Amino acid sequence: MRIVIGGAGGLIGSALVPHLERAGHVVVRLVRREPAATEVRWDPAAGRLDPAALRGADAVICLNGTGIGDRRWTAKRKAEILASRVDSTSLLAETMAAMPEPPEVFLAGSAIGIYGDRGDEILTETSAPGAPGDFLVDVTRQWEAAAQPAADAGIRTVFLRTGIVLDSGEGALAKMLLPFKLGVGGKLGSGEQWWSHIALEDEVRAVAHLLGSQLSGPVNLTAPHPVTNREFTKVLGEVLHRPTLMTVPRAALGVALGAELAQALAFTSARVLPSRLLGDGFTFRYPQLRAGLEAAVSPGYTARIPA
Repeated sequence: MRIVIGGAGGLIGSALVPHLERAGHVVVRLVRREPAATEVRWDPAAGRLDPAALRGADAVICLNGTGIGDRRWTAKRKAEILASRVDSTSLLAETMAAMPEPPEVFLAGSAIGIYGDRGDEILTETSAPGAPGDFLVDVTRQWEAAAQPAADAGIRTVFLRTGIVLDSGEGALAKMLLPFKLGVGGKLGSGEQWWSHIALEDEVRAVAHLLGSQLSGPVNLTAPHPVTNREFTKVLGEVLHRPTLMTVPRAALGVALGAELAQALAFTSARVLPSRLLGDGFTFRYPQLRAGLEAAVSPGYTARIPA
């Protein structure tokens, strides 16, 4: 397949591209800088993309998005988080929709943040989005809506509702490793909030699987066995051979990150199951947290993801 990817340099994209290339696919990266070979320049914020970049493509994948937890949520930062997702997705969807011979499939980035804070409720792709007014709920709803022109044009469109991706270099786990290695890691608040995770390898394999699937619409990219933060803390400590006796108070994280960001990153409870992936025959290599964490913290993990 000829596959065009936006966001190829991010956490998921940087592992996905070599995985697809090892499998024999031709990957064209969309970049904002001066392009090299197998790259095409675009500017989502300005709405600039030459439709010729998508001509002859079998599939388009959009993984763009400024980091959710990289810095405190000011009004400016929240606008950047939203625009970085909506602008890129909208530009690709509208460009494809206007093509006489568009790509067959569009895999559009999304996140389980669309479900909001749901306590112990089991969430599948048929579950309703969370309540309006929750920032990440609102962002993901607009993010998915931005892909609708592609679906309306008859392009098979999949929303990649991704959970916490386990990787030691970037993302939530990477930020947790240092305090845990120092022996000062611990549960966050009560620890009863559900964390729905996925190994980076399974994330990459699931995206590749969906390229050849017939699924469309929302697909949860999470391992089939979500855990509470209390259990996550316990298992991570055991994997790193460190104690996890601490409890991080909600108020302390609120001071450090801001109350809204702390709630979104640490205390939102989303017990998400990958019902459609499992029903489509996808097999997880790391269905349980322990194996996923052991893989994530092992040296050279990303480079070893097989085709």
